[in-house]
Amino acid sequence: MTSVLVLIIAAILDYLIGDPWGWIHPVQVMGWVISPLSKFFGQLSHHSYTQRLAGVMLALILIIGSGGIGYLIVQMAQWLNPLLAIVVQSILLASCFALRSLHNAAVDVLQPLAKGDLLTTRQTLSQYVGRDTHNLSEAEILRAILETVTENAVDGVMAPLFYAVMGAFLPGVGAVPLALAYKASSTLDSMVGYKEAPYTYLGWFSARLEDGLTWFPCRLTVFTLGLISTKPLYVWQVCRRDAIADPSPNSGWSECVYAAILGVQMGGTNWYRGIAKQKPLLGDPIYPITPNHIYTALQLTRYCFWLWLGIAIIILLLL
Repeated sequence: MTSVLVLIIAAILDYLIGDPWGWIHPVQVMGWVISPLSKFFGQLSHHSYTQRLAGVMLALILIIGSGGIGYLIVQMAQWLNPLLAIVVQSILLASCFALRSLHNAAVDVLQPLAKGDLLTTRQTLSQYVGRDTHNLSEAEILRAILETVTENAVDGVMAPLFYAVMGAFLPGVGAVPLALAYKASSTLDSMVGYKEAPYTYLGWFSARLEDGLTWFPCRLTVFTLGLISTKPLYVWQVCRRDAIADPSPNSGWSECVYAAILGVQMGGTNWYRGIAKQKPLLGDPIYPITPNHIYTALQLTRYCFWLWLGIAIIILLLL
């Protein structure tokens, strides 16, 4: 019953509040640890083999450490007061969900765009995406927002929920440790999981591990969204046609399922530090991307999230 309450309260907190401005976020703390540790391991090891071993150590320290510290915090709160434990777990778990944050980020960019203020829109967008934004047209801005919203739907929303639910089913573990461990893996991937130097070898394990941990939740999300759209076979066919061309085993699928449902096309040429990078085209350009498509994508993620949560709660109650 405790796990059910924690899941419900955490979901409501994320839906209503999201990440309060000025609060220390677990991902922020993870970043504080990753940054100096990655520099230390990078300076300590210079050979590709030793850097790979250092990358394994870095990932294990962060992932096991994040889950372990989360577990200890929950146990300490439980020892002090059972109600306090529920509150602590709910807050920690809510911080692992990014549904509200994705919505807020999209609105931040869309508001100045609706006023025709491209300069402010580009500057705001640069806070959320890695690509160059200073020359983007309105159509490219909308594509960038939709790609960000749909790519992060899995690793920022659905995958953390998946691991939280898995933890809730494990006696003595709970939702928080596994969710925090996954967030640590995702944060590592975003900070050191690059093929470019100096992370070519140091970040390889973090990147591969995050790919593996996200693989099943990503496919389950595609399957669920296909059912929600009432055209699962068409959605699966488009994903099988286009998503496999993406070098990432997950982000292409995550973006493509939304493209298929919305009838839009994502991908194309993106610029990073002045260098063009061609991304595979995902979906068919039946309609041009509009702000409504972005809001619909957010709504689809919300439906998927609450559907998974509802099914998990029913099963937990039955057990």
